[in-house]
Amino acid sequence: MKPSGPRRLSVVIPVYGGEKTIARVVERVLRDLRTLRPEVVLVNDASPDGSHTVCLALWKRGRGRVKYLRLAKNSGEHNAVLAGLRACTGDRVLILDDDDQNEPADVHRMLARLEAEDLDVVFGHYAKKRHALWRNLGSAFNDLVANWMLGKPRDLYLCSFKVMNRFLVDELIKYEGPFPYIDGLILRSTRRVASVAVAHHARAEGKSSYTLTKLLRLWLAMFTNFSIVPLRVATVAGWLLAALAFLSGSLMAVMRLRDAWEVPGWTSLFVAVSFFSGVQLISLGLLGEYLGRLFLTANRHPQAAVRDHWE
Repeated sequence: MKPSGPRRLSVVIPVYGGEKTIARVVERVLRDLRTLRPEVVLVNDASPDGSHTVCLALWKRGRGRVKYLRLAKNSGEHNAVLAGLRACTGDRVLILDDDDQNEPADVHRMLARLEAEDLDVVFGHYAKKRHALWRNLGSAFNDLVANWMLGKPRDLYLCSFKVMNRFLVDELIKYEGPFPYIDGLILRSTRRVASVAVAHHARAEGKSSYTLTKLLRLWLAMFTNFSIVPLRVATVAGWLLAALAFLSGSLMAVMRLRDAWEVPGWTSLFVAVSFFSGVQLISLGLLGEYLGRLFLTANRHPQAAVRDHWE
């Protein structure tokens, strides 16, 4: 049975390098979503700038409407989001970046579709992204890989700007591993998903904290935490390369016996050994990545440590 009455919206905002933008984001949320009685949960992911001072001031001004968590060390955006999800109390939850590139007013349409179609999550879909070219290309690659490895619907756009119901939030926070990937957790929990076209503004202050290294770490989390496809690919590649090596060796032996071709010597041998050695090392590295993550999970490596919590 669906609960009746007004629903409260929680807005989880991971903060990193947001000293110049977070105040404006919170102000717009409290103004544009006031009819939804928003609860704002700020999670400072050990930002090196003055974000702590700004967030603390926002909490003081918005007591009863703003919560503030400060993590003990930088743990990554997805870990910070999970910390915020555990602290929020709303029936519906919005995840919002701190860069002021999203339009909080778009949430009304996202929530309307969530309710009308009884969905668990609605992602924002940018008609035109205002990110750097390299990041847009990275997002496109991430989308293709998610289609293949996570079973993501091809017409669904994964985005950090999304709204979820309480059921899905409760499922996400059950995950205790140290390498979360929010969209992977969502897609393994539900298929009641959709997206709504939303605006995406150019960044007015600062620059994105996402680097190529962080994107690679995110892809690695998707590869090794939510799918065994890479291991299967390594197995298939091993068999194919072994078959290729056998056929090539057989062909060279036959041609040598017939004096049809003089084997050049060390060059072909060097190339072959280097190639197969590289494949073996990649496979071993992939297997080691899985085992290392299992080891850290078994040793209860924390997702994030909350140093301070202001309610």
